[in-house]
This record gives sequence, C-alpha cells and structure tokens, in this order.
Amino acid sequence: MDYIKPAEVAQTMLQSGASKARLPVKDLLIRGALAGAILGVSTSLAIGVGLQSVPPVGAMIFPVGLVIIVLLGLELVTGNFALLPLASLYGKVPPGRVLASFSWVFLGNLLGSVAYAVLFWIALSMAGQVAPGPVGDKIVALAIAKTAGYAAHGGAGMLTVFTKAILCNWMVCLGVVLAMTSSSTIGKIAAAWLPIFIFFAQGFEHSVVNMFLIPAGMLFGAKVSFSDWWLWNQIPVTLGNFVGGLLFTGLALYATLKPAVAAQEPSLAEDDVELAQEPGA
Repeated sequence: MDYIKPAEVAQTMLQSGASKARLPVKDLLIRGALAGAILGVSTSLAIGVGLQSVPPVGAMIFPVGLVIIVLLGLELVTGNFALLPLASLYGKVPPGRVLASFSWVFLGNLLGSVAYAVLFWIALSMAGQVAPGPVGDKIVALAIAKTAGYAAHGGAGMLTVFTKAILCNWMVCLGVVLAMTSSSTIGKIAAAWLPIFIFFAQGFEHSVVNMFLIPAGMLFGAKVSFSDWWLWNQIPVTLGNFVGGLLFTGLALYATLKPAVAAQEPSLAEDDVELAQEPGA
C-alpha cells in the first residue's frame, strides 16, 4: 500500500515548509520560473481544449500543470503559502526566511509566466501579424473579466475577487497536501488532480495563473492597463490566495493532526537531511 496516513502527512507538511524556506535564491528563481511557465502551459491548454469541447473537459485537463510542478519539486508561491508559515509558526525557520522565500518564488513565477505569455503570443499570432483565433479571443475576454469586470462593481468586485482567491488556494493547497498522501507517482497524480479540477471548473482566482492570463490578454489586445492588472487582480488575488492556503489548509489540517504527531516532529537537523527529498509546489 502506498497510502500515507494523515498524521505522517502533517509531519511532511512541516518538513516541506522548512526545507523550502532554506532553498538558495538561485533554486527559488529557477524552480519558480519553471513552475510559472508550466502553469501557463496548462492554462492555455485547458482553454484550447475547453473551446473544442464541453467546458468541464478544460477543467479536467488543467491539473496537468500542478501535477508536473509537484512531481518535479518546483516552486509555486501559492502552494508555499500553506507550508512555509506553518514551519515558521512551529519554530523551524525564522519569519524573515519565509518572507524572502515568498518574494523570490513570486518573482520567479512572474518571470516564467510572462515569458510563456510572450512565447504563446508569438506562436499564436505570428508575432502579432495575424489574428490569434478563438483561443486568443478567449484569453482577451478572460483578461478583461478578471480586471474591468471586477472594477465595474467597485467594493463588491474587490470583495468578490478576494473571496474567489481564498476559495481557489484552499483547493490548490489541498492538492499539494493530498499529493503527500501517496508514495507512488500514480497516487500523487490522482490525489492532486481532484481539488485542482474543482478550483478551475468554478472559475476561482489563482495569482500565478493570472500572471500568464492577463499579460497574454494584454498582448492579444485586451484593453487592460498595468494598474488594472495589479490593483483589480494580482494584489487582491495574491492576498486572498495567502489567506485561503494558510488558514484553510496549512493551519487547519495541521491543527487537527498535530496532537498525533507532536512527539515525532523533526528537529532542525533532521529537516536539513530531508532538504532534497521534499515535494514541490
């Protein structure tokens, strides 16, 4: 049996958060950039498939991105929101180390996402020489909906985008933790797939997905400004993702499982030994 019991998963959550916080800047940037680009790839794939079939099929395809990120041990800032603060709260790493890790991974995710947006724009529009077709049109519509669509409703729009971000990263971080419940590749894929499908199918807001979608939409001609992107989406979505991942996955799961593993919590030295063995995202 490759099933890993919840009490052991709680230990892995703590170890993973500590190990990720100790990664060198070079690794945070490279792994973050690759993760951002891969999530962009899965987003564009899901949109393309969704336009050619019934909508749920796109949502079923989208989790391939997170699965790749988890299996390769790459860094996604949204997944880290559930794990790194947990490690800091329980004395495994100092808060400054957590903030530094968040910053570098966020930057890496952004660079990778925008780089893929540019490459995708070139591939789909012949570097702006031809119309991008239905996929490009859909990305434009999504970029507008994710910015001007919320701005049109003022405070209610801001509350909505923040709430959708909370719900999104609750599911994303649940996918990251569920991948820890199996020691097999197939088991990790199946476990992570379920909550990621849930978030994408319901149109919740993910900050790294939007690092690709909104710049890509702007390249394809969406009337969205840089300030629209950050004020009405990137900033509130990142904050909402942090709240959802930390409160509803990291703290909630560890709080209920901690009594069963408290005596087995690893030391700082044991964390260092496991540094190269932790799951991604």
